[in-house]
Amino acid sequence: MKSASVNPEEIHEPSEGLPATVEHFQPILTRYAARLLGDHDRARDVVQDTFVKLAAQPVGAVDGHLAEWLFTVCRHRALDVLRKENRMKRFAEGEAERVVAAEPRPGAALEREELQAAVLRSIGRLPPNQQEVVRLKFQNGFSYKEISRITTLSVTNVGFLIHTAVTRLRTEFAAQRP
Repeated sequence: MKSASVNPEEIHEPSEGLPATVEHFQPILTRYAARLLGDHDRARDVVQDTFVKLAAQPVGAVDGHLAEWLFTVCRHRALDVLRKENRMKRFAEGEAERVVAAEPRPGAALEREELQAAVLRSIGRLPPNQQEVVRLKFQNGFSYKEISRITTLSVTNVGFLIHTAVTRLRTEFAAQRP
């Protein structure tokens, strides 16, 4: 399975139109929505709604900020779904991010998978707001300013949440090492 992480330098507006945009962003947005909702099927519905809203936009309305617009609309729709259900779920631990990569040594691949699983478990123990900003920053490559616009948190608050989360993760990993 191909990793759906976004390299900030690769966030672009596909020149081929809506089909290319859907192909490029659908897996990324689905993973993001699944983490917010805790349910892959509902996440697909939210992402589909996001692309329907994109198709309804006037030509050029989101030029220059397509990725931000998509993540923001997707997030708002996911939060609407959660509000409608009148409950919040904890994120499922490590479900959507597991990526298997070919490694030259089987031992290295196993070590990497164990480390990745440990990191994902640790991230899963963070409060939901810290999980979200950490994933937007480190899995999707968004800047603090972009995360601020997606989550409607202040840039300062985004920075504080990321700093607090990274500090906690470092402390946990330091305690696990001999």
